[in-house]
Order: sequence, then C-alpha cells, then structure tokens
Amino acid sequence: MKRAVIAKTLIASIGLLALFAPSQASAQLIPQPWVSVGGKDGDTTYAVGVRAFNLGVEVGRGPDDSTGVDVLKFLSLPVVSPYVGLGYYSEDKGLAVSGGVQVGATDNVFVGAGYNSVRGFNGQLGIRF
Repeated sequence: MKRAVIAKTLIASIGLLALFAPSQASAQLIPQPWVSVGGKDGDTTYAVGVRAFNLGVEVGRGPDDSTGVDVLKFLSLPVVSPYVGLGYYSEDKGLAVSGGVQVGATDNVFVGAGYNSVRGFNGQLGIRF
C-alpha cells in the first residue's frame, strides 16, 4: 500500500513539475539593429532601427528630405516576426503608418521587408548579438 501511494505521489509531482516548470525566457536583452533601404516615387529612402523587448524604433529619411521616427510593435514568432508601426515625419509629410516582417536568416542575421506610408517599400538587413 505504501508503494502505491509513493508511486502516485511521484507521478503527480513530475506531472505538476512539467506543467508549471518555467520555460525559456523569450525577452531579448540585447537590442537588434538593422538598416533599411527602399524607395517611393523614384526617391531612395533610408532608415536605421533597433528592436528590444518586441518594441522597435526606426529613424528614417524619406522623399523631399523628410525625416521622421517610427515606433514599432513586433509579434515574436519562432522564425518570422511581423510588425506594425506609427510615426511622424517632417516636411509636411505628417503621420506615417508602417508594417512588415523580419525573418531570421541565420542565428545572427535577419532580413526583412516592409512598407511605410512616407518612405514606401523597403528591404532590411540586421544582426543579432
């Protein structure tokens, strides 16, 4: 009888441990920088960005020498990370919306593609530390 109680207790303990064991933290402590080049209306656009804790900031230069800042929110999935953003640009360009996706190419390199209503379509290349 004692063995049965010990066995049931051991099995229940292992099951609860597996259920409530802490999983690997998905928060990123080291920022991921990237550069972006794109175009809109025949003008070349540029941006640099950084991501940490599934939030990002991108500083860009658009057509007509407009400059601005976008705040991005990432959805962290295993390989692909889609994002949406909202920003503000000078030279009467005003409010900008953006969206795109970043994909891990290797352990330390990622590529991406996105659209910004002021800067147009763009490609991204970044590194992970």
